[in-house]
Amino acid sequence: MRKIIVSEFVTLDGIMDDPGGAEKSERGGWAFQFERGPEGDKFKLDEVMEAEALLLGRVTYEGFAAAWPSRTGEFAEKMNNMPKYVVSSTLVEPKWNNSRLIKSNVIEEVSKLKASPGGDILVAGSGRLVNTLLQQALVDVFRLIVYPVILGKGKRLFNEGIANLPLRLEQAKPVGSGVVILVYHYERKQ
Repeated sequence: MRKIIVSEFVTLDGIMDDPGGAEKSERGGWAFQFERGPEGDKFKLDEVMEAEALLLGRVTYEGFAAAWPSRTGEFAEKMNNMPKYVVSSTLVEPKWNNSRLIKSNVIEEVSKLKASPGGDILVAGSGRLVNTLLQQALVDVFRLIVYPVILGKGKRLFNEGIANLPLRLEQAKPVGSGVVILVYHYERKQ
C-alpha cells in the first residue's frame, strides 16, 4: 500500500498559512525570513524526488500550477511531470501537466489511490484536505519543517476536533537558522 506523506512548513505556533507569501495574506511570506540551509534544501529535494504523486487541495494546486510550469531544473522537472491529483468541488478542469481532478467521494477516491500500485503520495499545503485525511486516518507520515516564528493567527495545520493521533518520532534535526525538521509516523491502533 502506498503511503500518504503530509509535508508542511509550519510556525512554532502551528500556523501553516501562506509560508511563501504567494497568497498575499496579511502575515504571509514568513518562511523566507529564515534559511533552511543546504541540509534543509536537500531534505525537500529528496522528498519530492522520492514521491511518485502529488495530492493537493485547490488553493495549493493553483499556486503550484502558476509557479512550476515555467521553471527548469531537476526539482521543477519532477514537479511538472509527476502525476497530480487535485481535490476540489469548484475547479472545472486542471490544466497543469498530468493532473487529475477528484471532485467528489474524496475519501473513497483517495483510499483507492492509496491502495493502488505505486510509490508514495506527497501532500503539501492543502490544509483543509490534510484535516479531511486526518479525520479518516489516511495519513501515514508527517514531515514538518518548523520555523522559529510565532504568528499568533492564521490557518492552523491541525484543526480543533482532530482526535487523539499517536505519532512516533522518526527524525528531529535542526537545519539552517533555527529551523527544525520533524518526521513523525502515525501509529495506527491494531
